[in-house]
Parts: sequence; structure tokens; C-alpha cells
Amino acid sequence: MINKKIYVLLPLILMIVGLSACAAENSEDISDETLSIVTSFYPVYEFAQQVAGEHADISLMVDGGSDPHSYEPSARDIAGINNADLFIYTSEEMEFWVPSLLNTIENEELEVVRTADGLGTESHYDSPASNGNETDLSAASVTELPEEVQLLGLAGHYHSGDTVTLLAQYEQAEDWEWYVSETEGEWEQIDNLTSDRFEYQIEQEDILVQAVATDGNGNELAQSEVAHVHIDDHEEEDPHIWLDPVLAQDQVLLIMEALIEADPANAENYQENADQFINELSALHEDYLEAFEDAENRTFVVQHQAFGYIASRYDLDQIAIGGLSTEVEPSPSRIAEINQLVNEHDVPVIYYQQGANSAIAQTVANETGTETAVLHDLETLSDELQAEGLGYVEAMRENLEALKQSIN
Repeated sequence: MINKKIYVLLPLILMIVGLSACAAENSEDISDETLSIVTSFYPVYEFAQQVAGEHADISLMVDGGSDPHSYEPSARDIAGINNADLFIYTSEEMEFWVPSLLNTIENEELEVVRTADGLGTESHYDSPASNGNETDLSAASVTELPEEVQLLGLAGHYHSGDTVTLLAQYEQAEDWEWYVSETEGEWEQIDNLTSDRFEYQIEQEDILVQAVATDGNGNELAQSEVAHVHIDDHEEEDPHIWLDPVLAQDQVLLIMEALIEADPANAENYQENADQFINELSALHEDYLEAFEDAENRTFVVQHQAFGYIASRYDLDQIAIGGLSTEVEPSPSRIAEINQLVNEHDVPVIYYQQGANSAIAQTVANETGTETAVLHDLETLSDELQAEGLGYVEAMRENLEALKQSIN
């Protein structure tokens, strides 16, 4: 009886095994047909998602805990790109590390999409080291003292005209000497700086800064490491191209074209998805135009200069309080300088970037009698928007409402 049951069930068993094998084979085929896309940071990640829909596996390199300006790709990032069909980024002005990264990639089939190409922009950087973070400063030193002085307040980059504020810390110090130099120039002592605070307005060239602690009798005790104050005016090319809803449409179209070329079988879906998202971006643009069309006060003040594309598109005037770091409280003289600016332009709000520490903006606001508000630069997406399943368009609408506090 047992043998007869086996013979009866054998065809059914073989059929199930066969179906399972076919299903596995079909699953592999589907997996092979799904595009693998690696994106550098949030804006291109969302743009790619909006266009690709369900037809691609899209990963994000720079997550919410990282800064795309100073990001360092990991071995895992390199492995992911080596197995990807497309790599999408904005430009070397933003992701300075991309050229160096691509030099390590061995994926000959990889298609690289630079979304700034859709705008006709060109990179002004000769090498990844142009951000200043990788410059060899080991030979640059004022003296041969122990490097025990700590420097606080150095930002990732500055803009021409910013006032750099640094704070030196060394317990035994009674007085201080501050030295500056151009990156290939001679060291020069700043005569009127003898406290632990360094305030210095910079022009268009990078400078090196070093602090030396003294005992009050002219005897030097210790020195800081050499700080590289990097000027990044983006060669008059603001990297935040995604903050302009019109230029965002150009980037979406460029991504769509790349996806269609890589996966022509789903071209119709990519076209439909791109059209739908571009319609949302067009409506967003119209709302900005309408909100600011008759505004008389068109000036807004930000903690960091990142919203030039919004200002340019909608005929606004962005003023940046540059050189401020959350590590160092602004001095009374710096507050007075900002207060004068606030009064001159009748500024009601000081804006700081979403994700940044608001302490400096709040300090300035308290001292100048203004309010603070958040603007999304969208280098990352806020946890609040992510939790609600919202994205680029919603963040840009929050920016619009925030700007209305100043633009009226």
C-alpha cells in the first residue's frame, strides 16, 4: 500500500518541484531585470525614486547622519557601485569626492549620471582635494611647540567676506598669539589679536591659521594644529541646484532619459512617472511665483549661504551671516555687526538650516530682537517628514511658508 501511494503521488511531487524551479528561475529573471541604482545624497535619491517607481532598487550613500560636502565613501559604497547599473550624483561642486570614487570603480558597464549636466553647468574643480580637507599641512607650522592647544569653531567651508570665529583652549595660557598665512605664503602675526578668540574677515583666498599659547611674559608654551580655512564660493556656481523647482525638472528629465536608455522595456512607465512628478514641480514653482509676485520686502537672512537658487529664481535677496559656528558664541562686536544688518534691512527672522544646530541663530535672534525659522536645504530629509512619508515637494512648501515671514 505504501509503495502504491508513492507511485500515485510521484507525478504530483514532480509537478510541484518543477513549478518551484520555474518560479525560482522566473524570480532570478525578474531580479536581473530590476535596475540597480546608487545615488549620492537625498535630492537625486528622491528624483530617481519618483521616475523609477517599482522598476529599480535604489540605494542612498549619504544618509541623514552625514554631510555630503565632507563625505568619505566606504568600502561598502564602492562595492555597491561596482554592482550597480547607474550611479547618480549632482556635481563636483557638491560631492567633491566623486571623481576620486569613480577612479576606484571597476564596473565597466556602470552608467554615470551627473544631474548638473542637464543645466549646462561645468565643474570648476580640478581634483577632489579642492575642498581643502585633504590638503597636506604637515609641513606648515609657526614653531616647534607641542600641539596641545585645541581650536574650536572651524567650519567645513566659508564664503568670501565671512568673519571666521575660532576659539583656542589651553589651561596654562595667559596670552595668545595668532598667525595667518596664505596656503603657500609666509606666516604673519595678527598684532591686535591677543585673546583666546580669533575673529578675522576673509577674502577670496584660503588661509592657514595657528594659535600659540604664551605665559604672559612672551614665552611660548604650546600651539594648535594648523587650521585650514577653506573658501568655497563654488566658483560662482552654487551647488544647491535642486532647490530651484524649475531646475529640478531638468534634473528629473535627465534621470528619466538615463533610465530609459538603461531599461527601454519600461520606458513608458518612466515617462509617465517623470511627467507626473514634473507636474508637481511646476505647481510648486507657480505657488512660489504667486507668493512673492507683489512683495515689497524681498530680503531674507540666513545663517549659512545655501539658498541662492531660490533667491535668483524669485528675485529675492539672500544675506548670509557667515563664519558662525555652533561651537563658539558670537562676540559682542559680531552681534553688534549683525544687529546693524538686521536694523538696516528691517529683518524679522533669522533662518537656519534644517538639521543644523539652531544655537547660533537663536543667540543672534535673542540679541537682535528677531525670530528664528527653519529652511530645508534638502541635503538630507528631516526625520519629521520621513516619519510622515513626505518628501521634496512638502519640504519645499515648508520653505515657502517660512520665507513668507520675511518676504512680504
